[in-house]
Amino acid sequence: MTRGRLVVHGHFYQPERRDPFSGRIAPARGAAPFRDWNERVDADCYRPVAARGDFGRISFDLGPTLASWLAEHDTTTLRTIETDGADAMAQPYHHAILPLASLRDRRTEIRWGLRDFAVRFGRPARGLWLPETAMDLPTLRIAAAEGIRYTILAPWQAGDPEIDTRRPYRVDPGGGRGLVVAFYDRALSSAVSFQDEATADADRFARDWVAPRLAGSLPLGVTQPLALIATDGELYGHHKQFRDLFLHRLVRGGPDVPDRGFDVTALGDIIREGPREPFPLARLREGTSWSCHHGLLRWHAECPCVLDGRWKRPLRAALDRLAGAVDAVSIDLLRATDVDAAVLWEARDGYVDVIAGRADAASFARAATGGGRSRKRADLLERLLDAQRWRLAMFASDGWYWDDPAREETRHVLRCAAKAVREIDALAGTRIEHELLDDLSLLSSPARRIDGATIYREALLEVGQPTP
Repeated sequence: MTRGRLVVHGHFYQPERRDPFSGRIAPARGAAPFRDWNERVDADCYRPVAARGDFGRISFDLGPTLASWLAEHDTTTLRTIETDGADAMAQPYHHAILPLASLRDRRTEIRWGLRDFAVRFGRPARGLWLPETAMDLPTLRIAAAEGIRYTILAPWQAGDPEIDTRRPYRVDPGGGRGLVVAFYDRALSSAVSFQDEATADADRFARDWVAPRLAGSLPLGVTQPLALIATDGELYGHHKQFRDLFLHRLVRGGPDVPDRGFDVTALGDIIREGPREPFPLARLREGTSWSCHHGLLRWHAECPCVLDGRWKRPLRAALDRLAGAVDAVSIDLLRATDVDAAVLWEARDGYVDVIAGRADAASFARAATGGGRSRKRADLLERLLDAQRWRLAMFASDGWYWDDPAREETRHVLRCAAKAVREIDALAGTRIEHELLDDLSLLSSPARRIDGATIYREALLEVGQPTP
C-alpha cells in the first residue's frame, strides 16, 4: 500500500496598475470599500492566507508586479510570503504570453522574473510558472537555459490526451537541457475552482475527491502517486468567499485533522527527489495554455472564448509594429554615439534592478556604457531603457484577455505604449505615435463602437496626459 501525495499550487498575480506617467494607481469604484483592486484582493486573499501560514504549505508563484506592490503597501504580508516560500516558483515579469513574443523579449521577461525571485526569496528559482501556462518549445528551451528545472502545465497541453497526471514527466525542448513537467489534475482543479458544493467541506473533499484519485492501479514505476491541484491564487478568499478557509483546512496538519491516507507535500521536493528511473518522456502540444482551449487565440485573434474578438488581431499587430519601431530607432540613436546595439540588450536584461529600486538608473546606465565614457551616451541609454521598460509592459496578457478593448486592462497597456513611444519620439524627433494611432484606428470596441485611436486618447485623458 503506497501513500499518495497532494500538492496545491496557487498562481498569485496582479497586473501592473500604476500609471506609467505618474506612478500612481487610480481609485477603482468597483473595488469599494477599498481604494483600488490591489487593496481589495490583498485584504480578501493575500493577507489572510499569509497570516494563517498557508504559503508555507502550498506550491505557489508570486508575480513580480504583485510583489512590488506588496513591498510598498503591505510589507508584513510580503515578508511572510517570502519567509514561507520554500516551494515558491518564479514567474516572467510582465505576464506576457511568451510564445507570441520575440525570442529576445521572452529571454528578458524570464531573466527579469528570475532576478526578482532570487532577490526576494534568497535563492535561485528551480521552477517557473509560465503566464497562462502558454508554452512552446523555444520558450521552454530558454527557461531551461536559464536554469529552470520544472514547470506546471494543464493536462490538455500534453501530446497524449490520456496522460496520467499522477506522475511528473520530462520534456526535451532542445538545446541540450531538459525540463520536468507536472500536469495538474483537471477534475480536482476544476472542482476547487468552480464547484462550491465540492469545496464546502475540506475533509469531505479530501476523502471523496482526492483520495480516490490517488488510489487504484498505478503507472509502472510510480510508488507515490501525485495529485496536483492548480488554480488562480486569488480564488482563495477573493474570487470565492471562504475558499481560503477551505485551503487552510485542506493543506494543514495537526491532531484535529483526520488522516486522509495521503500527505500534503512540496512539488519542488518531488522534482528534486526524482524517481529511481528517469521520469518518462512526454510530448507537448505547442501553442497551448490553461485558460483557453483554442491555442493562444484569446491573446491575438478571434477566439470562441469571447463573443467578439475581432479587435485583438489589429491590437497585437499595432503593438508589435510599435515594438519594432522603438527597437529600430533605439539602435540607430545608440549607433550614432558609437554604442553597439548589444549594449542595449545586455543592459535591458539587467534593468529590472533599476525598476525594483535596487540600482540607481543613472549609475546603471553609466556602468553599461563603460563608466568613463560620455555622459551624453549614458543619459541616452538611460532614457532608452525606460522606453524599453514600458514597451515590454504593454504586452501584459490582461490587455487581450477580456471581451472589449474599452476595458481598463486594455487602456492600461495603451498607456504603457504611449509612455514608450513618447520617450522615443522626444529623443529622435520621429512621429511614431501618429503611426500607432493609424494602426489603432483599425480596431473597434464591440460594446461602444469606438475605434482604438479613440480609446487610446481617452486612456491618456483619464490620467491627465495630452492627446495627439
